[in-house]
Amino acid sequence: MMAGEDKFKQFDFHLRSLSSSARDSNFVTDPASDPSLLNSVKSLCDLCRSEKSEDLIARVYPHLNRIFQRCLSSISQSQTSNGLLLLAILQFFLDFGDVVLHDADPNLRTFFKSCLSREFADPVVAEATLDFLNANKKKFSSSFPTLLPQFFPLLLKLIAWNGEKLEKAFRRVFPGLISQGSFLPLFPSIIDFPILVVALEKVEKSSGSLVGSSIASIQKSSAPEMLLALMDEAYTGSTIGDGGRDSESEDSSTMAVADPFFLELLKDENDGLAERHWASPAVAAALQAAVSTSMSDRLKQALRMTPRLLDMYTAIAIREVNDSLICALVPLLMARYSNLFPEKLFLYEVQKRILELMLAGFNRSPSFIALLKKPIVDRLGEAYDSPSKTELALQLCWAIGEHGGGGEAHKDAARELFESLELLLYENLSSSRVRLRESALGSDSAKSRKSSQSRLLCFVVTAIAKLATYHRELLPRARVSLTKVARSRISDARVWKRACDYLGLMNEPAICLSILGPCESPSKGMQKLGTVNWSEGGTEMISHLPFYLLGAQEGPPHDFSFMDVLPGS
Repeated sequence: MMAGEDKFKQFDFHLRSLSSSARDSNFVTDPASDPSLLNSVKSLCDLCRSEKSEDLIARVYPHLNRIFQRCLSSISQSQTSNGLLLLAILQFFLDFGDVVLHDADPNLRTFFKSCLSREFADPVVAEATLDFLNANKKKFSSSFPTLLPQFFPLLLKLIAWNGEKLEKAFRRVFPGLISQGSFLPLFPSIIDFPILVVALEKVEKSSGSLVGSSIASIQKSSAPEMLLALMDEAYTGSTIGDGGRDSESEDSSTMAVADPFFLELLKDENDGLAERHWASPAVAAALQAAVSTSMSDRLKQALRMTPRLLDMYTAIAIREVNDSLICALVPLLMARYSNLFPEKLFLYEVQKRILELMLAGFNRSPSFIALLKKPIVDRLGEAYDSPSKTELALQLCWAIGEHGGGGEAHKDAARELFESLELLLYENLSSSRVRLRESALGSDSAKSRKSSQSRLLCFVVTAIAKLATYHRELLPRARVSLTKVARSRISDARVWKRACDYLGLMNEPAICLSILGPCESPSKGMQKLGTVNWSEGGTEMISHLPFYLLGAQEGPPHDFSFMDVLPGS
């Protein structure tokens, strides 16, 4: 049966050890307390794998199945870690499930719910779990495609707590977290990654070690004491010292957390896209405390890791996700742009990536601009609520103009977007006179506001000109708007000069189309008459060069280089 007598003796020894542990009453309540059991399970798996004997596999399987069930039934009372033992048994189920006709899906889900939810903070179990997931990536993708997307919040907790030392392994697992049902909920979980660390550290501070206790079980609690504690936290900002014991949960070792916002972050399973209440006083107080005091090393690691995770998410979104999900994601990007963990470098890195993802979505399907007209108009209306909202409005103005308000097939949406740009322009023209007087007083904040307003106005003016170039029926209204800007008393020369330049361009339709119009026809993919395709300027001769572009060049009119106006190769 076996190649040598030694292998037979090894098999017999380890099988007797398994059989003893499976039926010995000393280990009924805690099978993992036997230190030799894990070694026996791994040795038997290796022997079954090397010998490829269905008879050996069939003899081992019943014992492992019994031990697995006993571990789970005693896990809430166990004083030792069950994670490594259960992972070894799960590996056997995955390797030989077809031989013994065993479906491992229920076992895997139970492992995540009952074991990993208690042991994710154990660095040994965390590393072994990621190694297990990476070793079986193909199996998960083909046989259990919904498993990792369902438990992505738990895996985020695992990496949040264990930090950069496991990041490389986690990044290999990350693509498996994304599916149709997890794509949208995963985005806020990624950008709130540092806040997850704050929540976990708050739980540890109030309730002790995270190893061996189920945080998520507190979500099932209906104890009046917890409700009162949450209300007290929300209205007074006081710290919850003890959230009470959950009489209805699996065990009595539930943990207290600060706020319903944190409850949402600390869940183990994906239950869809949920609203996160940023206005909560407890959340504001916790985040302010996190940035105003010395940050923990774990939080600093999370701040560094988040942009890298967001890069992976963006790459997968652009490459693999369908248009309907991207379209649904864009309003979420706009809503969360100004609601992030308040650390300067983190804000810069994450907001930059949010804008890149949003603009990539518009570039992939310009019709999104027309479909998402309502949220876009709402964001334009918030342009001066904060500097971050001003930047978001500015980028939206650029996208509206660049993509013609959604394209030729969306003239009604383009008209409504044009009206929103007009409104934003006229509101700013009236307020600019007030800010001009404020800036004359020499206030730094006034000068900053004026500079921000001028920059936004430049983008609004350009968007109006580009939109009218794309939709010719809007040209008369665009001329009126630009004339008002050119005649206004705005102190910043950039704004009125830009308006004057665009008015001049509109008198030369072909040149105007080449500069402000789209490069390609959305319907036919053909270059429009009078349009210069600048990307080909390095290899092909381009006639009728618009000398308007050379207005800022020094020297005689014809003293220029093509490198001044053409993109570098």
